[in-house]
Amino acid sequence: MNINVYTESTPNPATMKFIVNKLLINGSVDYATKESAEKSPFAKELYKFSFVNGVFFASNFVTVTKTEGSDWDDILPILKEFVKGAVESELKVQLEEQVEVDFEGTDAEVKIQQILQDYVRPAVEQDGGAITYKSFNEGVVTVELRGSCSGCPSSTVTLKAGIENLLKRMVPEVTEVVSEAL
Repeated sequence: MNINVYTESTPNPATMKFIVNKLLINGSVDYATKESAEKSPFAKELYKFSFVNGVFFASNFVTVTKTEGSDWDDILPILKEFVKGAVESELKVQLEEQVEVDFEGTDAEVKIQQILQDYVRPAVEQDGGAITYKSFNEGVVTVELRGSCSGCPSSTVTLKAGIENLLKRMVPEVTEVVSEAL
């Protein structure tokens, strides 16, 4: 299979999405630090570049966060070539497969998790990020934003205007959505 890589900017100017024509991973995984990349041969290799400051994988793309002071014009061709070679040589995203988890909790919690999975996750992944359900307590839904969403200027707007409004409409028990800081 001939691997094609194309790039897409994200709402976060420090991150770029590298999309390939092959499934890399079922679900998503965030390697926000060099240390966390130990279980990912692919991420570990990316972190060998001095300008890489974050790596996030979902379905058919990898989102790379660059260090401050590095310029996309300089590093884009290098990263694009690396991603192409890594995918062609079938460099693993993670050593052990993650197991899909069934939704647990009260009816409201299960409904919240289902809405996040079906409606919110695909939209957030489009921007090179990921969202994880953390908890639901006294009307407040806590989520974790990762990938390009982590530290993105527009993530607060996405969280409040988008996700919170959607959940309040579909699950009357929800009063607020907050993001857990990483």
